[in-house]
Amino acid sequence: MTRRPITPEDLWKLLRVGRPTVAPDGSFAVVPVTGYDVAENRGRTRLWRVERDGSARPLTAPGADSTAPCLSPDGSQVAFLRKEKEEDKPQLHVMRLDGGEAVCLTELPLGAGAPRWAPDGSYLVFPVSLLAGHESAEATATELAARKERKVQARVTEDRVYRYWDRWLDDGGLHHLFRIEVDGSGLTDLTPGWRRPLALEDPSATFDISPDGEIAFHSVAIDPPYREMRVSVFTLSPGGEPQPLWPDGPPQQIRPRYSPDGSTIAFGFAVDLPAFYADRQRLCLYDRATGERSVLTEDWDRSCESWEWRPDGTGLVFAAEDDARRNLFALSVAGGAPTLLARGGWLTDPTPRADETVWCLHQSLSEPADVAVLAAGEFTRITAFNRELLDQFDLGRVEDVRLPGAGGDEIQMFLIYPPGFDPGRKWPLVHQIHGGPHGVSGDLWHYRWNAQAFAAPGHVVAAVNFHGSTSWGTDFARCILGAWGELPAADVEAATDHLLEEGFIDPARMAITGGSYGGYLVAWLIGQTGRYAAAICHAGVTNLLGQWASDVSYGRQHSFGGPPWEDVESIHRWSPTDHTAGAVTPTLVIHGERDYRVVVTQGLELYGILQDKGVESRLVYYPDEAHWILKPQNSLHWYGEFLGWLERHLKSE
Repeated sequence: MTRRPITPEDLWKLLRVGRPTVAPDGSFAVVPVTGYDVAENRGRTRLWRVERDGSARPLTAPGADSTAPCLSPDGSQVAFLRKEKEEDKPQLHVMRLDGGEAVCLTELPLGAGAPRWAPDGSYLVFPVSLLAGHESAEATATELAARKERKVQARVTEDRVYRYWDRWLDDGGLHHLFRIEVDGSGLTDLTPGWRRPLALEDPSATFDISPDGEIAFHSVAIDPPYREMRVSVFTLSPGGEPQPLWPDGPPQQIRPRYSPDGSTIAFGFAVDLPAFYADRQRLCLYDRATGERSVLTEDWDRSCESWEWRPDGTGLVFAAEDDARRNLFALSVAGGAPTLLARGGWLTDPTPRADETVWCLHQSLSEPADVAVLAAGEFTRITAFNRELLDQFDLGRVEDVRLPGAGGDEIQMFLIYPPGFDPGRKWPLVHQIHGGPHGVSGDLWHYRWNAQAFAAPGHVVAAVNFHGSTSWGTDFARCILGAWGELPAADVEAATDHLLEEGFIDPARMAITGGSYGGYLVAWLIGQTGRYAAAICHAGVTNLLGQWASDVSYGRQHSFGGPPWEDVESIHRWSPTDHTAGAVTPTLVIHGERDYRVVVTQGLELYGILQDKGVESRLVYYPDEAHWILKPQNSLHWYGEFLGWLERHLKSE
């Protein structure tokens, strides 16, 4: 077969594999797999049963959208969320795996959230979204009906946090925990009167159930107006009120998980939130009988994620970033350093099982996610949902490069070469700058910013992990606070110089591209240098003072050099639109109207300045998108604009 370069259209043909829920004996898993219909501009998720040998068969029909599966403790049933039409709200369903139709258990006005089974399999607990001030399903339904009739659409608030990412919190930002019996009876609100979000993002991982029926969950720790966005772990005894696990503890406590015998709660905490959102997550154990706490990873300078107990209760398995990968580690409750279980690519959602296997998802810069299993020290991708399509692609080679960055510190970058790369030729360079800034250009398959799709037309793509990136420890991430444009910009420039010295990059055909903080760095660099032939700023921070209009302004003064009422000059010092006098680089500016993280005026301001200066520039504005471009047809348009701008300014030889 003759292979060909990958295209943006191909990205929307690939099936996207979600987190497996695994049978207790490790013999099979239920896996959500999403496919997209570009013509309909939507995706649908089906549940698949995946056996230990990787063979798979669908469990749900292709027409409905079935998500968030959770297997019962005996592996005989799966609970999941389902909706028939795109405009429907997802409702809780249960289906036996030995045959029969799925049974709908709920009819909630804003739908149900991802469920968890009670350890005895007799009932389910799940989050339910409710309207603030209307904290019951009935009151929420009444208010939603009333809103349809109102002519005034004004929003009024006195809260510090009143919208998040792409939505207003008064549209359903509160979650209560509900219980329902497996037969659909006994729907009960377990947290009546609760006025705090369980999670501003996905609430599915926020809670767990002990064998004796106690529930542990994490939630915003204070009532509105949310002057401090602290997050704490709470416990809820049957018929009781939520009680804080560590009332005077660190400001971010998350993801409680009961040990198999219920005696211990494992949870994570960070000490610096909100001043430094990239502070590492430590793993902590809480003894329910004595109330004693023990921190397991205080001396380990990496951040724990997605921890789950081993079935025998002797320890936990978790994921953690290290060196631009996400690896799997094991940790004994007796203490000691974490033990590396599997390394390479991007490993997520580990689930240890009684047969001593660990199921997870694996992806890399060269392959999208599939289900993988670690057994007897061997790590294997067992599914291949996209094998037929992937076999058609000529993907670029990926290289891990180390080089001196700012101050002589070693930095890492991934190079993604175009198909058919010949080092004897001169190639255009495209910098793909990650956001955050406390994020990472990891060894993972990215659908929205796919490095292989950027390299395919004939570009060398450089993904630099500059100072401030995660997975190299707290000090490396923290060192850019108060000077966002200094060390990271020097790192990108050092990478450019390094690649020019290698001899295969054309200095006349180089581009810088980035989103969010990556867009900030693009906007900053075009004011500092004219060496690049093109720039693309997606959802970029361009005016630091204007970011106090963001959905979450906690910690801004630490990132930007001070609060505006005390030291506005430090903010202006690193604000890109204050330093555009020398800007000459042709720049594509992209922004979504519903972006509440980096408000749309950030992009409009940069575009307006460049237009007034006479710098070649182009604005792409999406009225129906937020920080990310998620709709299939919008995404294809975005890729067309992105690659079209590069073609326009990095013309082939």
